[in-house]
Amino acid sequence: MRHHAHGDRGPAEAPLEIWTGRASNRVQWLLALVGVACVALGVELAVVSAWTTGIAPLVMSVVGCIAVGLLVLFGTLAFVHVAVKVDKDSLEVRCGHIGVPRRRIPLAHVVDADFAPTVTPRQWGGWGYRWRPDIGTAVVVRRGEGVVLSLGDGRKFTVTVDDAESAVRIIRDRLRPKSASSPVI
Repeated sequence: MRHHAHGDRGPAEAPLEIWTGRASNRVQWLLALVGVACVALGVELAVVSAWTTGIAPLVMSVVGCIAVGLLVLFGTLAFVHVAVKVDKDSLEVRCGHIGVPRRRIPLAHVVDADFAPTVTPRQWGGWGYRWRPDIGTAVVVRRGEGVVLSLGDGRKFTVTVDDAESAVRIIRDRLRPKSASSPVI
């Protein structure tokens, strides 16, 4: 099986077997540093603090700083980048370095695919895996172009990805019914 990145076609315009695309956001690394700073503050409080008011406030401060730091750290690292793969029967979205959260949408459930020239975190309420009742579900890792899938149940799924036009073209090609070859009499 051949692997083609960003919709590049091989010799003689052979049909794609797998299309892959990515999008990333370097700004979220700064947010991850805030998480690291909170964890470091919690560790520093635990090691060098001499609280005279009791152990309970110290434990609450240490646990609070470390918990907030880890939530911010892992919450931002999960959405530093997104990888999108379109194969012959599904679209798969994987987020972050370990690929979680992940969403796989069978193309049999897709009614149409559209190109969105500008998808913004503002219209979705921030970065990450988002849901809005009036718009649908999205994976937004940066401002820019994206793919909008209309699903058979009336919902929409949006993902920001580089070269989204190629992904839309390939998905639409896969959605077209194959013309049945009928014998000519």
